Amino acid sequence: MPEEPSSRRSLRETLAGNPLGLGITSFWADVAGEMMYPLLPAFLTVVLGANAAFLGLVEGVAESTASLLKLAGGWLSDRLGVRKPLAAWGYGVAAVARPLLALVTAPWQLLIARAADRAGKGIRTAPRDALLAGSVDADRRGVAFGFQRAMDNAGAVVGPLVAAGLMALWAGGYRRVFALSVIPGVLSVLAILRLTREVGPRAEADGHAETGRAGADRAARPARPRLSLGAFGTPFRGYLGAVFLFTLGNSSDAFLLLRAGQLGVATAAIPLLWAAFNLSKTAWNLPGGLLSDRLGPRRSILIGWGLYALVYVGFAVAGRTWHAWALFLVYGLFYGLTEAPERAYVAQMAPEGLRSTAYGTFHFAVGLAALPASLLFGAVWELASPEAAFLTGAGVGVAAAALLLLLTPSRTARA
Repeated sequence: MPEEPSSRRSLRETLAGNPLGLGITSFWADVAGEMMYPLLPAFLTVVLGANAAFLGLVEGVAESTASLLKLAGGWLSDRLGVRKPLAAWGYGVAAVARPLLALVTAPWQLLIARAADRAGKGIRTAPRDALLAGSVDADRRGVAFGFQRAMDNAGAVVGPLVAAGLMALWAGGYRRVFALSVIPGVLSVLAILRLTREVGPRAEADGHAETGRAGADRAARPARPRLSLGAFGTPFRGYLGAVFLFTLGNSSDAFLLLRAGQLGVATAAIPLLWAAFNLSKTAWNLPGGLLSDRLGPRRSILIGWGLYALVYVGFAVAGRTWHAWALFLVYGLFYGLTEAPERAYVAQMAPEGLRSTAYGTFHFAVGLAALPASLLFGAVWELASPEAAFLTGAGVGVAAAALLLLLTPSRTARA
């Protein structure tokens, strides 16, 4: 009996197996991470007595560590020919590192624990994305990544709410919240171990890979993947260039919160605004993935980047409190239109044997550009005006979209 075309399979059938398992894993991991993240600035400055400059050092070291290890984790995954073990190990490192924050007594100790947490994220990201991409048909990757991102963002909503409830129960109970983050952290590790199966190159070589994936790329794994863009085609390099440029104009969302305050959003309402934003992201991730599968990831990315530019123009010209709320909700749509397609597009252009390396390179490029992005945005904010900073970000977004149109073909062979 002929196999049913992937386009006719139900959403439930597409998400069964690894997509569902990885979605549950991401949910619990983000619950754990977001339980402690909103509390870190106050804990570091009020309890441990550090200043804002040290907070910047902590986050800078943490994000740099994650970016470098995303590249290394992707290379190692392709070198070993496995996805799941490295992803699980990364989730385990983070699950152990977060509750260690309950034991720190000095700022430098928090720096080490925070860096270890982000190291876990760096190790797991590329193998996890490659595992997900290899678990579904090429024309269903958008919806698979959309579901994973939706579950991840749902955790980002639940985590802060759990932390707020625990802090209301235990006033000043930072350490208790940090310690309790071990529970969702362990659940994330159990989820990836129990609810997913390996589909990496080694599993395929051993004859244990999932079968029946129409159009899957069975290219042999190279003996020694290289940390070089020369291993990839011109379209992928062009895509990386466009992503790098776009990220240079996409500063930290903290500036959007700062702008919301200028527009009259009360300090007490900022957490509610942030929760609403994450809810919007969660709601749009799956539709965004479905749109990517229908239109192709390149078109979805272009639409998303165009919307980003419009939102930034909106923040530049906004003048009322309700404008901030509306813009944050639409900004969630931008994430929904881009998070899944950006990852699906990587898989479309990278062969199976280099897929983890491709994801590691993609995430490294994003992390590398993110480091100066906020510095540049903040400089324009201070030297000119907030309006000028947002208009500059919008202009960079448009330029990145033009670069994507110029450097990538309208059609790329599906991997």
